[in-house]
Amino acid sequence: MTSSESLFARAKQLIPGGVNSPVRAFRSVGGSPFFVRRAEGAHLITAEGRTLIDFVCTWGPAIHGHNHPRIRAAIAAALDNGTSFGTPNPYEVEMAELIVRFVPSIQKVRMCNSGTEATMSAIRLARGFTGRDKIIKFAGCYHGHSDSLLIKAGSGALTHGHPDSAGIPASFARETIVLPYNDCLALDAAFAANPGQIAGVIVEPYCGNVGFIMPEAGYLAHLRTVTAQHGALLIFDEVMTGFRLHKAGVQGLLADEAAAAALEPSTTGLQPSHSVVPDLTCLGKIIGGGLPVGAFGGRADVMDLLAPLGPVYQAGTLSGNPLAMAAGIAALRLLEEQNPYQRLDALGRQLREAVLSAATAKGLPVQVPQRGSMFSIFFTETPVRDYTSALTGDAALFRRFFHTCLEQGVYLAPSAYEAGFLSTAHAGADLDRACEVMAGAIKAL
Repeated sequence: MTSSESLFARAKQLIPGGVNSPVRAFRSVGGSPFFVRRAEGAHLITAEGRTLIDFVCTWGPAIHGHNHPRIRAAIAAALDNGTSFGTPNPYEVEMAELIVRFVPSIQKVRMCNSGTEATMSAIRLARGFTGRDKIIKFAGCYHGHSDSLLIKAGSGALTHGHPDSAGIPASFARETIVLPYNDCLALDAAFAANPGQIAGVIVEPYCGNVGFIMPEAGYLAHLRTVTAQHGALLIFDEVMTGFRLHKAGVQGLLADEAAAAALEPSTTGLQPSHSVVPDLTCLGKIIGGGLPVGAFGGRADVMDLLAPLGPVYQAGTLSGNPLAMAAGIAALRLLEEQNPYQRLDALGRQLREAVLSAATAKGLPVQVPQRGSMFSIFFTETPVRDYTSALTGDAALFRRFFHTCLEQGVYLAPSAYEAGFLSTAHAGADLDRACEVMAGAIKAL
């Protein structure tokens, strides 16, 4: 049996850093990455045959767990007809119908091959629609690795200490305005300082790439109000949160909360809330069922500027690939049938309470933001609300926590600045065991 160590040694001779995505290299936590030969349910099976309880879930797509039989069967059925056609195929139409039905803000949608393609294309479309050049993004939010957006970015860029990449021309960077997340005054000031110049605002409505950070009450509604006032487009990057926290993503959560608070404000305990409808939404991960995928969609009048109808060009040889579409359709139909979101939130709360209880007993300051099947663990006293407060977390302490968990068979993201994910497959003994391991790792710090 080939070991992870020997595979990594071979990979380093041929692949930069030995990995095809930087955060996989374990540079942030130390040590060498393990290689996986198969995955099933909530488990990864390494090259050495170790079984790990996985809270990375392929960085989000595996909401049904790994290698789900329905998704596998859908891929096999599509494979019988070929791998790629270079023409329209029926799966694309069915996927578009599902997305438009699930996400009310999306009237038309275009498929692509990755989240990076989706956000890059949405930015180009916003510029084409408004005739303006400048874009606002938020520090720590990661929207893929296109030049306009890899500035003060999260995810692997932050993990490796390079939130601003080399190779981005200064002229590109000047068109991107970076603001702190959860800061309404900074947004207002940016629009005041750049009148008639801002094409759009792109935001992870719930941040997942600087750890998991939730918006403060009214913040997303303020983004909607200000962009509308200034004729800029509001772009929700729901590549990570789309279909994971709600069938309609964060915008669906907001709509449900607003409706519940309006109907029964005295009994729900919810704060007054507002439905927020973005102009464009970027999607990925879950809609591919584990295969490479991306999509962006929104208002029909904006989307109709895309070629071949309009002057904004976007294309992709493998866009709408039948295997990815078949897998994604199966994943979305499972969500529709099972509606697992309350169950996933209960699993998330169980994990959160286990970590917090152990930390309280230890006298160790820990923040565990959690919503639904997403969570993070920050070793800090500071409530985490933005990029700056996320960096107050003790990365060295996280490193020790990470390796203790891994030694005991629980795999978390190998970075203090990434969200964790749960799946429906984590219910029962696997989650109980993971909670026990994490609590023990906290006590051992």
